[in-house]
Amino acid sequence: MSDQNQPHSAGHSAAISPEQLAQLNARGRGALDEKMGIEILEASPERLVGRMPVEGNTQPFGLLHGGANVVLAESLGSIGAHLHAGLHRRVVGVDINATHHRAARSGYVTAVAEAISLGRTLASYNITITDDQGRRTCTARITCLILEQ
Repeated sequence: MSDQNQPHSAGHSAAISPEQLAQLNARGRGALDEKMGIEILEASPERLVGRMPVEGNTQPFGLLHGGANVVLAESLGSIGAHLHAGLHRRVVGVDINATHHRAARSGYVTAVAEAISLGRTLASYNITITDDQGRRTCTARITCLILEQ
């Protein structure tokens, strides 16, 4: 079996507790996530859910900026990879792509990141982003490299 299909022994599959989730939202996000208003709603190595307001993250024509979708996708994928790898390891994104399907103009967008592969040195996620009406606005994929500290 390839390295990409072998789970790392430090990783665990249970969703984090409500207390850990509150801690993650309070201090576990980066400055950009905070500036963009990203909130993590659910987190485990296999599945993460987060949301972000459209307001404050728009391009000059009042639509959600495509780069904001990418930031949301990368944030969820990186957090998931870190939960999988264990907090004693370092995670860096090495590839990300996004397809924008429709514009979001108001409210929130919600992202669901689902693990594609959780390996010893790589973790990949597919991220689906929807608007408040449940319409798909973006599909993204990220691959993260897992490094020793």
